[in-house]
Amino acid sequence: MRIVVHDYAGHPFAPSLSRELARRGHSVIHVFASSLQTPRGALTHREGDPPNLEFHEVAMDPDYPRFKYSFVRRRRMEIAYGKKVAALVRRWKPEAVLSGNTPTETQGPIVKASVACGARFCYWVQDFYSLAVERLLKKKIPVLGAWLGQYYRHLDLKQFRDSHRIVTITADFNPILEAEFGVDAHRVDVVPNWAVIEELPVGEKDNRWSRRHGLHNSFVFLYTGTIGMKHNPAMLLELARQHRDDPHVRVVVVSEGLGADWLRREGAGLENLLILPYQPFEDLPQVLATGDVLVALLEEEAGVFSVPSKILAYHCAGRPLLMAVPSANLASRIVADHGSGLTVEPGDQPGFLATARRLKEDDTLRHQAGSRARRYAEETFRIGPITDEFERILGE
Repeated sequence: MRIVVHDYAGHPFAPSLSRELARRGHSVIHVFASSLQTPRGALTHREGDPPNLEFHEVAMDPDYPRFKYSFVRRRRMEIAYGKKVAALVRRWKPEAVLSGNTPTETQGPIVKASVACGARFCYWVQDFYSLAVERLLKKKIPVLGAWLGQYYRHLDLKQFRDSHRIVTITADFNPILEAEFGVDAHRVDVVPNWAVIEELPVGEKDNRWSRRHGLHNSFVFLYTGTIGMKHNPAMLLELARQHRDDPHVRVVVVSEGLGADWLRREGAGLENLLILPYQPFEDLPQVLATGDVLVALLEEEAGVFSVPSKILAYHCAGRPLLMAVPSANLASRIVADHGSGLTVEPGDQPGFLATARRLKEDDTLRHQAGSRARRYAEETFRIGPITDEFERILGE
């Protein structure tokens, strides 16, 4: 098959699917956006990659990070980007297109181009963009926001209707697809997200990266990935304040954007708070190995609508997780079901700090949770069976 895999954000796990599809003989072009402020995967051709695999970075307006929180300007940039991807699809004429992590008005031209050239379009549902927009706009501009929310819902409904198959990352999404968009269950396949376990081995804390940053002899609470103000970065600030008098403890945040900037400003003077930009994907195993406890935050409103990929990568590292995540969220249930860490509700700052202290002081708990995390990853994230599913879906 000729396959386009479009992962707007360029997340680390999606290229592993493209690589495995290409190894099986398919011609694959992996498409992603430039200029996004987010952790990235291995998005260039590497030694050992098959010649029938191509990576294509589509130019996003370079001002996009600056106007990310300006709805009107961001929307214009996202639509222009979607048209560029649609033009690529029309030129390349694939037999199948898999597209996810994509804003609604960006996805529209891609769906249209796929259908026009006879490709099977598979909508990879990572989130419900229209429902999130509707919720946000109704808060900011109640009457007009409700109307705009309906507009985006209509766009999503049309794209789902035009899709050959719909792939969701959790069965939790299926009732929403049926109730909100009228999607029949027989058109939906569930393939949970994964982390690239083949490239994320359990590492030693004392490594090149930890030594470079003077962390190899410290107890490290580590947060990596996107952090906006909605994630409540104050939790991390208070975590650093709680341990400010312990020279052995560091809180390390690997992120960029508003949340990281806020932490840098509000945490000025906290010597145990270290904020770093996103690191190259090839350094990620050593970054995660540096952490003694890996931290994740998710806003209450996320509900079941968001499953942070960082939490899956954390499991590969064989380290315990500390999360402030809604109990209804899939990530929270994974951690609870497999005993890979401890979770509190978002906004429960006292509970978060008490749980952090418990993990720091209980070596046995940390070791057991870390071992269980890695075991879950090894049982779940093998790319072979995952690719079997996508190969079936794309070929149907």
